[in-house]
Amino acid sequence: MWGFLMFAGAAWLAIAWAVMRLEPADIATVAGPMILFGAVCELLRTLAGTRTWWLNAGLTVIFAATGAAVLVPDESSFTTAAALTGWYLMVRGAVDVAVGIMTRGADRVWSLVVTIGVLETGLGYFSAGPFARSTDLIVVTLGALAVLRAVADLVTSLRLREVAHTTRKDVLQLPPERSEGLTGYSAGRADFEATPVRARHRAPEGASTKKDLPSVYPAGGVGHIPGDTYHEHVVRTTADLDAMLVQAGITGPRAGAKQPDQTDLPQVPDTPEIAADAESASAGRSSRDDHPGNP
Repeated sequence: MWGFLMFAGAAWLAIAWAVMRLEPADIATVAGPMILFGAVCELLRTLAGTRTWWLNAGLTVIFAATGAAVLVPDESSFTTAAALTGWYLMVRGAVDVAVGIMTRGADRVWSLVVTIGVLETGLGYFSAGPFARSTDLIVVTLGALAVLRAVADLVTSLRLREVAHTTRKDVLQLPPERSEGLTGYSAGRADFEATPVRARHRAPEGASTKKDLPSVYPAGGVGHIPGDTYHEHVVRTTADLDAMLVQAGITGPRAGAKQPDQTDLPQVPDTPEIAADAESASAGRSSRDDHPGNP
């Protein structure tokens, strides 16, 4: 999709150059196709699948109707083209400002989008007012419109390409530990879906053996509760196994738990002298333990 938007940006640049070479009599017949092309670009943004796709879809309909209204024959085609071009710019600029401010925490180019929106809104206000009453001003307005839309579409296409590349890299190039975990999870899920469904049983209180825990270990060692997902099965099984370990007296620090202070540990006998001293101290403690009355 970023390729289509990049093509649209290049097309807007070509339109901006061509519009500046127009004769004044061609303004009314060119403003309509330009606005219709803007509707096509909004349709491309809708198909890009962004969070504001519904807004782009609405703009597609509005701009298509505006472009069609410009192309309708009218005695005052010059005034109609200027007014509807201003309408297009004001709506498009206001939307750009709103979307840029909404995405300021997630998109680093939001300030550029807001700037383009402000320029479009001001240009539309100028075109729709009584100031743009000469053909030269309308030509300049159409050229500026094409340049601003070219910048906006090119920036959007490059951002989509960057995001797509980052997402693809994160998904396809997993760290080794995550890759192994994903492989194991997939294999377990395949085994889970292949096992037959069994009836639900409640484990009695105090159960500590495989026989006493039918909710985890059914007859034959296979089966799962109807309606269970694989994630729920894993969570329930892990909790039951933790309970069995606690009842069996097997405990230990969990991952990330605070370890005991290592400063009180005895010195490592890495030389013969230290080893001899350690043996002497150990022999002295043993003799005192055998004869508690001796000092």
